[in-house]
Amino acid sequence: MRILILALAVILISCKPQEVIETPAPPATPGTVVRIGAPFDLKKDQPKLVVGITIDQMRMDYLYRYWDDFEKGGFKRLVAEGFLCANHHYDYSPTYTGPGHASIFTGTTPALHGIISNDWYDKRDGEMVYCVKDTVYKGVGTDSKGGKMSPHRLLASTISDELMLSNNFASKVIGISMKDRGAILPAGHKPTAAYWYMGGDEGNWATSSYYMENLPQWVQGFNAKGLSEKYVSQGWNLLKDASAYNESTVDNNPYEGPFKGQFRAAFPYDFSDITENRYDLIKGTPHGSTLSVDFAIEAIKAEQMGADATTDLLALSFSSTDYVGHQFGPAAIETQDCYLRLDADIERLLNFLDDEIGEGEYMIFLTADHGGAQNPGYMKKLGIEGGYWKPQVMLDDVDAMLKENYGIGEWVLNYTNDQFFLNTALMEDRKVDLNSACEKIAAVCMKHEEVYTALPTSVFRTQDFEELPLNTIQRGIHPQRSGHVVLVTSVGWIPNGYTGTTHGSPYSYDTHVPLIFFGAGIEHGQTARRTVVRDIAPTVSMLMKITQPNATTGDPVFELFKTTY
Repeated sequence: MRILILALAVILISCKPQEVIETPAPPATPGTVVRIGAPFDLKKDQPKLVVGITIDQMRMDYLYRYWDDFEKGGFKRLVAEGFLCANHHYDYSPTYTGPGHASIFTGTTPALHGIISNDWYDKRDGEMVYCVKDTVYKGVGTDSKGGKMSPHRLLASTISDELMLSNNFASKVIGISMKDRGAILPAGHKPTAAYWYMGGDEGNWATSSYYMENLPQWVQGFNAKGLSEKYVSQGWNLLKDASAYNESTVDNNPYEGPFKGQFRAAFPYDFSDITENRYDLIKGTPHGSTLSVDFAIEAIKAEQMGADATTDLLALSFSSTDYVGHQFGPAAIETQDCYLRLDADIERLLNFLDDEIGEGEYMIFLTADHGGAQNPGYMKKLGIEGGYWKPQVMLDDVDAMLKENYGIGEWVLNYTNDQFFLNTALMEDRKVDLNSACEKIAAVCMKHEEVYTALPTSVFRTQDFEELPLNTIQRGIHPQRSGHVVLVTSVGWIPNGYTGTTHGSPYSYDTHVPLIFFGAGIEHGQTARRTVVRDIAPTVSMLMKITQPNATTGDPVFELFKTTY
């Protein structure tokens, strides 16, 4: 009888009209809103267009240093309306352009995605390789070897790849950069297109037959406008009155390098007499950023990116900031002017996106692929330790030690990116213990004051390092591609000439870069919690509502996801 009553009760309850029942919310973390039973839309705020902006060699402190001279519509708008990760770092080394772009878009480090540098020694083929060079393909829009490129050395998927896979390739994905690697690696393995700038005597945007057989009409039309010559002919002068550049050192100082064929590194720059490789000047001046925005706007319009409900992605990398940084250094007026002009170009891009896509309909994430060191000569003048390191003396010492211990032979096949690549075939033939030889090499390196530490890379496969800078070295080593011994220079030492700067180290001046999220689904805020490059791709993946790249090792920036339904 009881069973019959219970059955009737169940039937009666199931026949009642259904209604939303508000239930008590579970315990929530501060700032979290939980509404059980509220309308649920998993794809709420999915952007029509995502623009991933990478600024080559932008140190975090540039955002602070030049703040008073920025206008309201560029960097200031991104920070005022977006979310700033103020303590954002690269957590691997070496900090170069190729690995940086790959890490941003894969959510992992060279240890997994395989882009261990811009160039490296290939142990299998016994030759130097470039991270995106691929002789299987030919240039499209160029006859030079600069078109023979593809992403074939990238071992992990990107957010671009995962976006394409999420909707059976209905999205449009385009990579744009002055540098080929800055366009190719972010765009992933199967994008709509990737375009890069051919300087020299060409002055055109080009691509590779990996992507297409012919340039689209809109690209041909853009190249035909002759904008490269227009911008070079303008030369380069200060955007603002000279008094606005009080955050920088005096012009024409000994720490800055002049343009090839010129004798002074000082404003104004007149390029009318430079004819050889004339359009390389576009890369090394703020005009490169302006031309990149011109081309990006044309791509969005011509390809109708963001025009429907399917999310598209534009990977836009600004390279001129890196060329200027290398030539003039972080303290130069030229570097400041480059960023003030970039600020204006970003404002122009935002205004276009507002009109073309609609405010709140697109999302931007902005970061850098690495920072840059202060010029060591300038720092030494201020009494701060550092200098220029020429490793040849160390290499001679290593060679002498190996010959003394193991006899005459070509024991070191290559030294690049602060790594030794050893002749393992010769060692096997002479019955030399590889681990013992690596330890001896490291010991010789450590005798030089410019070297902070040196270790066999095999150590990083058997131990887990938690402290800086060893943990950054560990994440930069790929078992098949990296060398046998790796070293780290001491703080403030760079292997460079006497002007400008470089990058590549695991120190904060190379690792600390900005990270800003802006637009669709982003609430204004800021965090000082340490975030790392591996966190960008999983964060953007969640904002786009797609799966994370297949080798992701980072975590989403959880402060962006405070509200839970």
